[in-house]
This record gives sequence, structure tokens and C-alpha cells, in this order.
Amino acid sequence: MQPDLTFLAGHDLAVYSATWCGDCRRLKRFLDSTGVAHRVVDIEADPAAAEKLEAETGKRAIPFVLVDARQWVRGYHKELPARFDPQLFLAELRAAVA
Repeated sequence: MQPDLTFLAGHDLAVYSATWCGDCRRLKRFLDSTGVAHRVVDIEADPAAAEKLEAETGKRAIPFVLVDARQWVRGYHKELPARFDPQLFLAELRAAVA
């Protein structure tokens, strides 16, 4: 059963990632499989994007999702064995767009 993602309609999701990042590939597979519209910002191809991510989040870890150019949501859950929980991620996105 697909989650209800209508709350994301009309929002801009910029996924800050890199091609070598396993967590980034996992997040991209999830977003693609659920049909969530997003764009990818490759921090290796755009050094300014990497600087922005670190300056605004205080982290170098990826993936992060910038929602509507104002709210950051992590795209990984390092505290979990699987490193990603779709329900937790969607809850964090829901809070970001509220």
C-alpha cells in the first residue's frame, strides 16, 4: 500500500546527495518508487551546495532534503539499524511543510 503523499503537492524538494552515497541511493529509490517529485543537488558537482548544506545544517552528512528552500529534513536515520525509516521520513517531511 502506497502512503498518502498528497501533502507534498506543490512543494519543492531538493535532495542534496552524491553518486557514491549509499544512503542517497536508498532515498532516491524510495522517492522514485512513491512518485514523490524532487530534484537532485549533487554536492560534488556543486561545491557551493555542499557549503550551503554544512552552513545551514551544521552537518556534512547526506542525504538531506531542502523543502521549499527553507526547511531541512534528513534523508537518513543513523540511529536505526536499516539507516532509513520511510514512515519517520514522511513524518519529518509532513512537519516541514506544515
